[in-house]
Amino acid sequence: MRINKKRFIYLISPKKIKDSFFYDLTEILKLKKVSIFQLRLKSTSFKKKLFIGRKIQKICRKHQTKFLINDDVMLAQKLNADGCHLGQKDMKIFKARKMISKKIIGITCHNSIKLAKQAIKNKADYLAFGAFYPSKTKKTKFKAYLSLLKTITKITKTPIVAIGGINEDNYKNLLLNKADFLAISGYVWNNKKLKPIEAIRKLK
Repeated sequence: MRINKKRFIYLISPKKIKDSFFYDLTEILKLKKVSIFQLRLKSTSFKKKLFIGRKIQKICRKHQTKFLINDDVMLAQKLNADGCHLGQKDMKIFKARKMISKKIIGITCHNSIKLAKQAIKNKADYLAFGAFYPSKTKKTKFKAYLSLLKTITKITKTPIVAIGGINEDNYKNLLLNKADFLAISGYVWNNKKLKPIEAIRKLK
């Protein structure tokens, strides 16, 4: 998986897709700061996710942004998405590989070097660590520290995604500590002060 330091944002969808979302996403991707977009809809039917996914996929392709699906390997296969993200309780990576072959598969590693080594052994395309900061998007069960990033980059060249409460005030700390991508959601979609595109512009 290629790393572009100018496109360090890994954007995750809001919990619910509103009509204005597709316009906002298009404008955000025009800024060329987002490498990856992940569709994460936990309480939406497969049929509706398929419909939404197809619309998002067109936007992502137009703006050279990788389109990933959270958890649902079958949906990723059906959409012919660029890959999927798997949590520790989701489908095992070897099963996912059989379904989507050489597509991108990223793995949640929380704050664990042990989980990271296992994911590396299983040839994950990226490793996701967090939460580095308190998050309103998802309940924080695992706390990750900046020192973890330095440790993991010493043992692997697999791309690293940092997640959890990332915003305009703390994002640079993660990049300086060698995170390759920053997974962001709430800061963009639930920001009470800034519109989505304005929030992204703050991340320079």
